[in-house]
Amino acid sequence: MTDFQRDIYAVVQKIPKGQTMTYKEVAKAAGRPKAYRAVGNALNKNYDPNIPCHRVVKSDGALGGYNRGREMKGNILREEQKNIRH
Repeated sequence: MTDFQRDIYAVVQKIPKGQTMTYKEVAKAAGRPKAYRAVGNALNKNYDPNIPCHRVVKSDGALGGYNRGREMKGNILREEQKNIRH
């Protein structure tokens, strides 16, 4: 794992359940504001369930990619948000 990946995963681990950050916000929080495409590439390589990659979305609000499938990403996010409200 690279230092960059470690930095990205550390930021993503702090995103609370039911909330999201954009790839751009994650890049900025990791100290690499222009590396938002690289954030997506780093997250695509993650299979650690302790790093909630599904909470990172595109700037336009679209889900973006997910290494377990976009449909699963949406399902997980909806379930988290539903559980937060109740």
